[in-house]
Amino acid sequence: MKPMTKFLILALSLCLMDRAHAQLKFEQTEIELKPTLTDENAVAHFKYKNTGSKPIHINSVNTSCGCTVATLKSNDVPVGESGEITATLTIANRTGMQHKTITVSTDDTAQPQTILTLKANIPTLLDIQPIFVFWKQDEEMKPKTIIVKANADAPVKKINVVSSDPEIETKVEPGSGPKEWKIDVTAKDMKKLHSATLSISPDYPTKTPKVFFATARVIAPLGN
Repeated sequence: MKPMTKFLILALSLCLMDRAHAQLKFEQTEIELKPTLTDENAVAHFKYKNTGSKPIHINSVNTSCGCTVATLKSNDVPVGESGEITATLTIANRTGMQHKTITVSTDDTAQPQTILTLKANIPTLLDIQPIFVFWKQDEEMKPKTIIVKANADAPVKKINVVSSDPEIETKVEPGSGPKEWKIDVTAKDMKKLHSATLSISPDYPTKTPKVFFATARVIAPLGN
């Protein structure tokens, strides 16, 4: 066998040995959560273990957005030791399926980087349609209507609406179905341009109140 061939075989063997010994293994690299309507956070626990023959150092743990924070107790993982990375997603006013990633970088030569995925299917407390209404100054002033529907599983009994502009008024009435309301929006002065943020607050949950928003404006006629 030629010396160069022996050298390549030896190098490949050493590489494979290194890959076989230094391994940080995660039980799961993807976790899907189903938070409730009252949850403020969605928390995933990514458990791992050093199954290799030498210690592993976790260099960094970075999340894909500021709404998710990832923490761990120690960056050093001795041989045979286990640990976990806790990923916390702040729900706030987010709804629907959320996909957040956590990038874990280590000195494990077999796999220096691992991508963890946190999925959270956040239920919608209120469905608001439309979230934007407007009048042109040259049109007849008629009330605009916003329909608000509460989640069927939420014990919402009423909503409160506050306009940021006193020239744009709102009136809340029962809608056509259960847990449904109609917001009539009126602009008092069509001669001036106005812009109002409508803050819509349900009476549930009481401990962690949530505020939803719509917008109402009086705009200039097209071409002006």
